Amino acid sequence: MITVSGLTLTYPSRKGVFDLDFTVAKGAVAGYLGPNGAGKTTTIRALLGFMRPDNGKCLINGLDCITQAPLIQKTLGYLPGEIAFPDGMTGNEFLAFLSAMRATKNGARKQQLLEMFELDPKGKIKKFSKGMKQKLGIVAAFMHDPEVLILDEPSSGLDPLMQHRMAELILAEKARGKTILMSSHIFDEIERVCDSVLIIKEGRIVAQADVEVLKSKQRKVFVLATAAPTDAVGLLKAEGFQAHFGPSGQVEVAVPGDDVDRFIKTAAKLKVLNLSVKHQTLEDVFISYYSKEAKQ
Repeated sequence: MITVSGLTLTYPSRKGVFDLDFTVAKGAVAGYLGPNGAGKTTTIRALLGFMRPDNGKCLINGLDCITQAPLIQKTLGYLPGEIAFPDGMTGNEFLAFLSAMRATKNGARKQQLLEMFELDPKGKIKKFSKGMKQKLGIVAAFMHDPEVLILDEPSSGLDPLMQHRMAELILAEKARGKTILMSSHIFDEIERVCDSVLIIKEGRIVAQADVEVLKSKQRKVFVLATAAPTDAVGLLKAEGFQAHFGPSGQVEVAVPGDDVDRFIKTAAKLKVLNLSVKHQTLEDVFISYYSKEAKQ
């Protein structure tokens, strides 16, 4: 449903995105991770037809994002990372303006979303809080029942309850066969709703995989309880493992995915009282990529 092939788009500063290749299948939710300035928003601007790439192509539902942008907009929902609303409008006026522009006749979906996010759109938008503006942007992105959604930090400014409802909405849309590309700094949200994840670093995608597969490929952290923990740390370090004392005083050992067998054989030389695996989150995976970068 979303195809990016060989996409390069550079700024005068020479920053940008370089030779991006990824796809998002129909009915899938893909998370897009990276720090500020990594290239997430630039990618989104290219997908929306706001910026013309130097090289490569972006397609949504088989339509070219540059030459066929008006057609794409009819079936696309977009939530910007920084929303700019028209001056002087009320929330109701803004939603009515969008409905007229899109020729949306059925207002039931809009009302359902307003109730879900507990938003009263009667007042002037300029007087809305950040959270209220975010809710208004969410309603605007979803209310015409689009086939494809591009969401840039969808939970920004929302309280925990509304973040939960945002995740529920995304999962419900996924169940209805909608295709979603979303960037987020809330790792729990990405883990909960996304099928796959893209990690972008300095304008280049450094990882693209199923969420669980990506986590399983990273190093595992074992928590080891032994009769002689100091000796255990010494032995493990001598064998080339990253070992240290954890908060509980037990030994924590970072083991690459392809080195587990060697770790188990090394641990067998010790008197092991208990051995467990520390759950690795998507945040751990993300940080590991940027830690590698810092060491280079």
